[in-house]
Amino acid sequence: MKRLLLTLAIVLTPLAALAQTTPKKAPPVEQALLALEQRWATASKAGDGAAVGALLAEDFTSIDSDGSVRAKAETMERVAKGKWTVNALSEMKATVYDNAAVVTGVWTGVGTDGAGKPVDTRERWADTWVKKSGKWLCVASASAPAPAK
Repeated sequence: MKRLLLTLAIVLTPLAALAQTTPKKAPPVEQALLALEQRWATASKAGDGAAVGALLAEDFTSIDSDGSVRAKAETMERVAKGKWTVNALSEMKATVYDNAAVVTGVWTGVGTDGAGKPVDTRERWADTWVKKSGKWLCVASASAPAPAK
């Protein structure tokens, strides 16, 4: 009996350590939301305002890091006019509350925004998503300057 317990301890100890160090994969809904955020970033870099618009609710509101407020149509227009060499997301995390979710992360952007202003920045953002008629749509987005890493 002692040998069996000793053998189990020797076999299970490394497995327990491996389980603690293996990164956990986000649950499916959270993964889907993170993929939507990535789709948004990819479409923005490509200047595809229509693709971004497909992710936004009709009553979407954005609060930019400069404090300006924009609706869906203006957001789509600015995406179409922007020119980005870097448009990257990192540190993303999704938290789901039934048919609503909040996704947070960091955006790094280098290029020219939709107003023609040069941009080289790092911002923290929070997007609020709501599941409407079986589809996740972003209803609100807010960002703030983030300290350089």
